[in-house]
Amino acid sequence: MKVTREVILDLLPLYLAGEASPATRELVEEYLAQDPELARQARANWELVGRSSPPAAPPELELKALSRTRRLIAVQTWLFGFAISFTAIGLALRITLHEGRFPQIQLEILQHPMQLGLCLLIAAAFWAGYFAMKWRLRV
Repeated sequence: MKVTREVILDLLPLYLAGEASPATRELVEEYLAQDPELARQARANWELVGRSSPPAAPPELELKALSRTRRLIAVQTWLFGFAISFTAIGLALRITLHEGRFPQIQLEILQHPMQLGLCLLIAAAFWAGYFAMKWRLRV
């Protein structure tokens, strides 16, 4: 099977990053031995990649990031639950059933504006916290 230059160019980034399998490394090295111009470009890129490689992260960093994300998602879930609950309380309805019909449906906030208005204010704070947390987790 003949390997084309385009295939080697596709494999070269993996090879230079050190992430290619042993068989792929061998294939690329064999081709580079036959193509001195591409081998020169690969050496130049290898030096560039070697100089600009980021420092190794501590091994526990991934675990810390996962724990932090789980904690933030748990807080977001609680904020959502409280926001829904206080919104539902603040917008409670009184439904009167008379002879199988609903002659009267009214918002309870009209009867108790202080208490239910406070619930809606608390709900607004929870909604703000929820959307702030959602934005924070998105970024």
